[in-house]
Amino acid sequence: MLNLLDATMYALGQSFLAPVLVAISALFGYAVISVGAAVWQAWQRFRDSAAGFELVARWRASPELGRTALERLALSRLEGVRLAARVAPMLGLVATMIPLGPALRALGDGRVGELSSALALAFSAVIVALISATLSTLVLSLRRRWYAAELDTIEALRGAS
Repeated sequence: MLNLLDATMYALGQSFLAPVLVAISALFGYAVISVGAAVWQAWQRFRDSAAGFELVARWRASPELGRTALERLALSRLEGVRLAARVAPMLGLVATMIPLGPALRALGDGRVGELSSALALAFSAVIVALISATLSTLVLSLRRRWYAAELDTIEALRGAS
């Protein structure tokens, strides 16, 4: 009974490797695109282009929007990078642990080449996942600061009216 459970859990765990690697690749692509978008927005903000100040532009288009609605808009814009920053390290850990099963079996059987290959995959996956999380965290932090400043600007503009 225990052998059947062991074999089932091993097979189930191994079946997640490809989807986890695909998800890590997608998160890495998303992180790179997010960095590019943040750099573009930073350039627009540097040039004082209205497009670089999303919340102010949205408020000017709809002055009836209250602070809560604008905060909700900011949170919705931040949700993708926040989720990527939190999920990527978890997937990196999963992608590290899955190849360790075959690596340990290869080590026990003296198959050093297979051991090396499994460990290389495990470490590569966690590196890509952590880079994705780092990039996403940087974009999240930068955009949070921008949105907080924009909300303060909107409050000041409301007070001046």
